[in-house]
Amino acid sequence: MRITVLLFARLRDIAGTANLDRNLPEGSTARFLWKTLVQDFPDFESYSDVISTAVNEEYARIDSELSDGDEVAFLPPVSGG
Repeated sequence: MRITVLLFARLRDIAGTANLDRNLPEGSTARFLWKTLVQDFPDFESYSDVISTAVNEEYARIDSELSDGDEVAFLPPVSGG
C-alpha cells in the first residue's frame, strides 16, 4: 500500500524534505512506518519516544493501522516562546 509521509521541524531538516512516499505491506502500522524511516534516517531515533503522529490530519496512536492512500504526519515536540 502507498503512504504519504509528512515531516515537520527538525525531522524535515534531517530528511532534507517535507514529503516522502512509502510502499508498505498491508496491515502496517504507523509504528512500522516510523521504524522504516529510522532505518533510512538514523538521527530520527532520538525522537522515537516523543514523536506525535497524525493520520489524515487527525492525531492518532503510533500503533494505528494504516490504509492505502493514508497521509501520515510525524511531529516532533514543539518549543519556543
